[in-house]
Amino acid sequence: MRDHDISQRRACRLVGVDPKTVRRERPPDNPEIRKEMKAVAAKRRRFGYRRIGVMLERKGMIVNHKKLYRLYTDEKLGVRRRSGRKRARGSRTPMPEALRPGERWSLDFLSDTFGTSRRFRILAVNDDCCRENLCLMADTSISGARVARELDALVRIYGRPTSIVSDNGTEFTSRAILKWANDNGVDWHYIDPGKPQQNAFINSFNGSLRDELLNEEMFDSLDDARRKLALWRYDYNNVRSHSSLGNKTPAEARRTLEQFEGSAPGALAQTETQDYENQTRRLSL
Repeated sequence: MRDHDISQRRACRLVGVDPKTVRRERPPDNPEIRKEMKAVAAKRRRFGYRRIGVMLERKGMIVNHKKLYRLYTDEKLGVRRRSGRKRARGSRTPMPEALRPGERWSLDFLSDTFGTSRRFRILAVNDDCCRENLCLMADTSISGARVARELDALVRIYGRPTSIVSDNGTEFTSRAILKWANDNGVDWHYIDPGKPQQNAFINSFNGSLRDELLNEEMFDSLDDARRKLALWRYDYNNVRSHSSLGNKTPAEARRTLEQFEGSAPGALAQTETQDYENQTRRLSL
């Protein structure tokens, strides 16, 4: 119309469009109803659009069932079909960023074999802020109760974390872990199934551990595996530089952050003493 200097009516006739559709502005598509529908669906996860419509009617929002279904599908509120085993939901709050040591720990399991092909498992616990490995515990079987005992030992040394991130493994969703998180007031976040990138820090650590130790060493016994894991853990935390930390070691990054914040826990104030190193070594063994 601007380029050819013709009227709106003639332009609509040439294009084959009703002028009413061009002149009429589309009104807002019921933002109040959409907001209320999402609020109901978030609280009542198994409600379909008809039952949500009943809840809206109780609040004075009368909506035609066809329109209600259209809004329901637009907002992608469909009830998901249940599949697989029941999983713990964990905390529904947003996952906090790890800005200081102790704000977020991440947990995961690795596995390897002895020379006789018998398998053993390794529990890894990392501090996501300073990339420090807090625990490498190896055993032939690790239950949820055993994980809870290891977490109690770590809390005595490093203090209580604000949140913990893990997958939906049976050990992490056991009653022992749920009770531990509730008793200690720790938000436990479970990543979505098949989404390991949501727990990227611990998965990056697992790759380093497997490339630098598990794929390079043969383990004759459980004691041999624990000894080699403790030596590698000390090197990872105190010798090996990390590009994500400005080529500092995790121990140096922790001390720098604690000095900057000026609020280091009492258990971490003696990081240079031999007693502290002995405690951490005994824990990893």
